[in-house]
Amino acid sequence: MKQHNKQLGIISFFILALLVGCNEIKKDDTPWVEIFDGKTLNGWSIKGGDAKYEVENEAIVGTSTMNTPNTFLTSDKMYGDFILELEYKVDPLLNSGIQIRSNSYPYYRDGIVHGYQVEIDPSDRSYSAAIYDEKRRGWLYDLSENPKAREAFKQNEWNKYRIEAIGDTIKTWINGVPAAHLVDDMTASGFIGLQVHSINTKEKEGTQVAWKNIKIITKDVRKYATSIDLAAKSTKNTLTFNELKGEWKLLWDGKTTNGWRGAKLDAFPKSGWEIDNGVLTVLASGGEESAAGGDIVTTDLYGNFELKLDFKITEGANSGIKYFVNTGLNKGAGSSIGLEFQILDDAKHPDAEKGSHEGSRTMASLYDLIKAENKVVNPIGSWNYAHIISKNNHVEHWLNGIKILEFNRKSDAYRKLVAESKYKDWKNFGEAEEGHILLQDHGDKVSFRNIKVRRLNIKKQ
Repeated sequence: MKQHNKQLGIISFFILALLVGCNEIKKDDTPWVEIFDGKTLNGWSIKGGDAKYEVENEAIVGTSTMNTPNTFLTSDKMYGDFILELEYKVDPLLNSGIQIRSNSYPYYRDGIVHGYQVEIDPSDRSYSAAIYDEKRRGWLYDLSENPKAREAFKQNEWNKYRIEAIGDTIKTWINGVPAAHLVDDMTASGFIGLQVHSINTKEKEGTQVAWKNIKIITKDVRKYATSIDLAAKSTKNTLTFNELKGEWKLLWDGKTTNGWRGAKLDAFPKSGWEIDNGVLTVLASGGEESAAGGDIVTTDLYGNFELKLDFKITEGANSGIKYFVNTGLNKGAGSSIGLEFQILDDAKHPDAEKGSHEGSRTMASLYDLIKAENKVVNPIGSWNYAHIISKNNHVEHWLNGIKILEFNRKSDAYRKLVAESKYKDWKNFGEAEEGHILLQDHGDKVSFRNIKVRRLNIKKQ
């Protein structure tokens, strides 16, 4: 009997050890952090409109409201690299989304929420888990070529998202199905937001969307990252869905010198400029104006147009984006002549203190004519975003989404500025009907990418 009990004891010990071992194997050490406590909205704030958010049955419930813009319940904390998981259920009539790396700044469109959005789309289009750029560029990664992800959405049921934002890469899954794989580096950090979309019909009033089990990883995120069976789609030197609809064209293809030549040459400069990994760079050569590779210009001419591009400067750098350039002028030393969106390190380059009009040679100014006001410049080594609009002689300079100056070519006020500037001896300066677009070689290292243009078809009065 004792022997039997002893055998039972040994067996029990091994069973217990096996169970303990299994528990240890199954133990999840993933450093998840709950960012919604299931009871309150502590740690969250409302931005945008006046839709209502309440906690019901351990879920955040957002209710749509007539006559109010998009509303967002946003995390008080900001997040850069992270892995986020959550569940949601949405009314079939209501569009919604999850904002990530999003922001609200007083200087950007009066504080409007903007940034990446992981779509919640119960419509027949079924783009849930696609990536949209709220109040900036529109669709960055739709699901038109991913039927499995579109079919994964469950109408009137809880759906689960996994979102990984690590470095310049954003990946999404819906109910375990890979949905999006985007490479884009416009924004590195921001809040998380839960959207209740604006509505404009009584039918949608009071419709709801709910979120629960919201948790995040912010430590050792690469360790817990998941591979995804989707080819990455990069926004570098490509046109977005909205840009294609708007008839934008790439002014530089990211690989070749097609469409460009030296301002004083018949071909592209043989030295002084570099193309590497989708970036076009004018190399440093001592700070002298157009003395190395020289300026480059578009082979085509532009009159009424919009131009967008990204640029990145080095410490103390000087360069510029010129338009309405006539390369037949100033065939001697120095840069070609045209209106200029100044590119400058205001803190380190002495030109910032010069100019015929005070401050008119600082970053994003209309060089030597009009000072850029209320601008926000990203740090040295970061990308900035220039946007120039020329329509019926009305010109605007935008920097990082903010309009910083405007003027009217050929007006009396404009001509007075020219008469008081370094351009006073150039007849009809800046008044041509069309001209080249130019990137300047000023002897300092400056990089460009995502160079895009569209012609504006203006009906003559």
